[in-house]
Amino acid sequence: MHIIVIAWLYVTVLMALAESSVVAGILTLLFYGLVPTALLLWLFGGPVRRRAARLSQDASRTPSGGGDDKPAQ
Repeated sequence: MHIIVIAWLYVTVLMALAESSVVAGILTLLFYGLVPTALLLWLFGGPVRRRAARLSQDASRTPSGGGDDKPAQ
């Protein structure tokens, strides 16, 4: 997915450079490039964030006694 993001940002940078004014170039880069890319990464990153949160929650629940279930004497 990262190669798609890089390619899309490359295209929008070229589009911004082709604009007739600096303001139009900045707005093109912002509204065609950065905002959609951030939205895409946030939406598709949701399952990864949930999985990481679940793994950290599971890790905090398990005892850190070295993997065996016997209590130390």
